[in-house]
Amino acid sequence: MEHQHILILDFGGQYNQLIARRVRECNVYCEVKPYNKVTIDEIERLAPSGIIFTGGPNSVYGEAAPSVDRRIFELGIPVLGICYGSQLMAHMLGGKVANCVTSEYGKTETCYDRSCALFGAVEDMPEKAVSWMSHTDYISEVPEGFKIVAHSAGCPVAAMANEERKLYAVQFHPEVNHTQYGLGMLDSFLKNVCGCKGDWTMENYAETAIRQIREKVGNGKVLLALSGGVDSSVLAALLSKAVGRQLTCIFVDHGFMRKNEGDEVEAAFKDWDINFVRVNAKDRFMDKLRGVSDPETKRKTIGEEFIRVFESEAKKLGKVDFLAQGTIYPDVIESGSGDAAVIKSHHNVGGLPDYVDFKEIIEPLRMLFKDETRKLGQELGLSETLVWRQPFPGPGLAIRIIGEITDEKLEILKDADWIFREEIAKAGLDRSIHQYFAVLTDMRSVGVMGDFRTYDYTLALRGVTTTDFMTADFARIPYEVLETCSSRIVNEVKNINRVVYDITTKPPATIEWE
Repeated sequence: MEHQHILILDFGGQYNQLIARRVRECNVYCEVKPYNKVTIDEIERLAPSGIIFTGGPNSVYGEAAPSVDRRIFELGIPVLGICYGSQLMAHMLGGKVANCVTSEYGKTETCYDRSCALFGAVEDMPEKAVSWMSHTDYISEVPEGFKIVAHSAGCPVAAMANEERKLYAVQFHPEVNHTQYGLGMLDSFLKNVCGCKGDWTMENYAETAIRQIREKVGNGKVLLALSGGVDSSVLAALLSKAVGRQLTCIFVDHGFMRKNEGDEVEAAFKDWDINFVRVNAKDRFMDKLRGVSDPETKRKTIGEEFIRVFESEAKKLGKVDFLAQGTIYPDVIESGSGDAAVIKSHHNVGGLPDYVDFKEIIEPLRMLFKDETRKLGQELGLSETLVWRQPFPGPGLAIRIIGEITDEKLEILKDADWIFREEIAKAGLDRSIHQYFAVLTDMRSVGVMGDFRTYDYTLALRGVTTTDFMTADFARIPYEVLETCSSRIVNEVKNINRVVYDITTKPPATIEWE
């Protein structure tokens, strides 16, 4: 089934993925391409229903400013420019862009012309609402044929439109939650201006993907390195529906998963029609990590040992026709290449073996965002435990233990992390906090338990909210929930006498500690 689609041209904006996700939320398919990686002839062949220009850090009048072929405005395809994209449209079509006297950042009261197609059909939208601004340049004069359709106190052209040519530009960011009615504006552009039907659903995607996988694989063998994470688990379910026992999943359990997770992954696929191979390799990994405390050395050691274990198991299968990977769309966008022949690092810790005997890589999830991947998992009937599994680094708890890893530390962290996750779930926060976990620090401090002085570990709890994992804010977990977590951990887990909560954003910190 062919879907209408939107082409998003990326000019280096920080919200490029978010724009694409918002378009997909409107049930319209879209693809993000770098502005300089697609020609006007290719755009004509693609024949998108509409084009969106993203924001970007440059000034349109600067040297070597990113630009496009001017003929893009003559194709008859609706175009929406956002932030830098709006200025680029104005600049290329004869308007003027200048440096702001006063830059606008953050929430800004904006006045809208409700007769404009972008705003008029948005349900309950008033003539004044808050938009999210982030710019140091602005459109000082609109091109011929355009009219101003929104303004703010500091921005005389917050939006402009040439409705006859279906060209629209907004200085603010409708894709950001802080812009009131922003999703409705995008939906109006997609449905009312571009004529999209909004028929992009996971049910349709699943049907199409299963058919395409069957056509490509035929009677061939498929090999998947199953980590138990969301992406590889959803891919296993999809491949199972498509080719059944032609699929072999190798689940390398390095022993650094969270409490009971190895068994949960195995149980989740017990009744699926696949060849499931679990390799319990904890002793091998622990031997390699003995005396290792440097985090980067840990990552590389675990990645290399994973390859050795995977190679050993893959050899037993003989020739494999296809190697499946759980690459998702953010991986493709961030690489900037979209080249399916490049094997991404497994769990970000190392590459898969070069010589495993396969003829082609297949990546059926490569056009899906994480939230869409979860929806697909639900559509396929995958267990809720795996569909909503927390993001988890490939080295697992090994990089959530600061310093050298020991069996004792591993058990301490597993128990403490399990309590934290259980209490977050009890509080109903497990879907609203995007990542939360415990870190066992290598710091010991004095404590008092009963009549005894203790000298035990400090445990750090970390919770973040984010839209793209490139930036993140610390989660505002209620004090009473943190208090319960702290009390339970100190009382139920041996060798911890102090619990702290990390309130650092990303940047300057990262989400993980190592």
